[in-house]
Amino acid sequence: MDTLGHLTRTMLVHSFLDEAEALAPDAPAVRDATGRWTYRELARYSRAAEHWLQQRGVRHGDRVVVQWETTRELVALMFGVSRRGAVFVPLNPGMKQYHLNGVVANAEPVLVLTGADAADTWAGIERSAAGGALAEPTAVSPQDVAVLVYTSGSTAAPKGVVEPHAQIAFATMSIGQVLGYRDDDVVFCRFPVSWDYGLYKVLLSCHGRSEIVLAGAESDLRLLGLIRSTGATVVPIVPSLASMIATLAERETLTEEPNRVRMFTNTGAALPQATIEKLRKHFDGARVVRQFGQTECKRITVMPPELDEHRPDSVGLPLPGTRVLILDEDGTELGPGQVGEIVAAGPHVMPGYWRAPELTARAFRPDPVTGALRLHTGDYGSLDEDGYLYFEGRRDDMFKRKGIRMSTLEIEAAALDVPGVHAAAVVPPTDARDLCLFVEADLPPHTVLRELARRLEPQKVPSQCRVLERLPLTAHGKNATAELARLLDAETAPAAAPATPATAPTAPTRTAATTAGDAR
Repeated sequence: MDTLGHLTRTMLVHSFLDEAEALAPDAPAVRDATGRWTYRELARYSRAAEHWLQQRGVRHGDRVVVQWETTRELVALMFGVSRRGAVFVPLNPGMKQYHLNGVVANAEPVLVLTGADAADTWAGIERSAAGGALAEPTAVSPQDVAVLVYTSGSTAAPKGVVEPHAQIAFATMSIGQVLGYRDDDVVFCRFPVSWDYGLYKVLLSCHGRSEIVLAGAESDLRLLGLIRSTGATVVPIVPSLASMIATLAERETLTEEPNRVRMFTNTGAALPQATIEKLRKHFDGARVVRQFGQTECKRITVMPPELDEHRPDSVGLPLPGTRVLILDEDGTELGPGQVGEIVAAGPHVMPGYWRAPELTARAFRPDPVTGALRLHTGDYGSLDEDGYLYFEGRRDDMFKRKGIRMSTLEIEAAALDVPGVHAAAVVPPTDARDLCLFVEADLPPHTVLRELARRLEPQKVPSQCRVLERLPLTAHGKNATAELARLLDAETAPAAAPATPATAPTAPTRTAATTAGDAR
């Protein structure tokens, strides 16, 4: 435990690439729709990117905003920024100008590279690579900021999580110790580097000297075929992606291509048990690993792959070298089985939010004994006697209705237990409207509500259910409940104008309204 902490205090983000190059220079490193590089080639292009950045006047500590698709070129540029001692600020290409303006104002970058710049930028980097040009060496410290990850949240202002090299290195090696990426693994990644889930997949692949397949731009219809044809062995998922893979696998005709997937790793929200069972059925021998975390410390717990079928309600054990505490409202540590706020402690806890001292002070608080920063997640859960974590819900997921405290997660889980319901999203009540459930289902709304009443206490049965052909999702594949809430608010507001295309459902809606008694 101490060894891991001491080792990562000397590590830099680009150290993972340099070690992979030294140990396996000709091993495949990264593949996308246009080709593949070895670790030697990726390292060469990253050094060329560092030289190109120096030519553009980028210095130690400068922020570099990059809004590119996730390709081999973006990975090389990320490592080049790290070598330069600058701060990599990856943004989703789908980010609108309004939000981009906010990030740029907050980060104050010296360089902003959008998709329109990508071809010219890469042509310059290739010229540096062809000429063998190298940048002047830059002194980079593990305590330097390596990445700013901008996350969505409850505030309108951009919220950039500050990620130094040392914290990133510790999280990468600690997660790698549990998941055990291998040099024969092929990691099939659909997620952008702008989300830390995609970013760390690149680093974990380097750490394991695995190959990563960047498949975010590929058609959903080709998804299962690509998993088979690329020889994927590790597939990171979120519930929406897992459901898609399971559905495609059910419809798949017999194929001669063998299954090589040995592990699915889930994050974002809990996987329905039915989806887990389908993945195990169609990918024989694959483990389905549950994880829990936040960008502010990357990962909090992982269920060890070999224990994936044990304690199905748990989200796993704390990462090696870290601690999880459960605290009550007064900050008192609670015992096994007691529900309180989940607090993470360890070398993976980031120092805070970029230029947001008030937000930082709220979430990152010193340990009253050691003074080390601890992350107060705002999520609730409990630990059992053996230290396994059980997630109960987020602060924003929890609410009171009819005098009873409840969570959107338990209602969604009950809805997903109903045969014929494929996806579910709950919108909590407000003073103006009651609890509402949205589902993708082969059932009429009143049937869903009737089945819910058989599974939940009367106070927890929503007053109405709406069936959509497809639930809206965020860029990270989570339920876009804010979009659904805006739709409901627009309908309940006095003399409300028709909902705009941005907030209205894109598919026909079937609705049923009921009381708990009617649902029975």
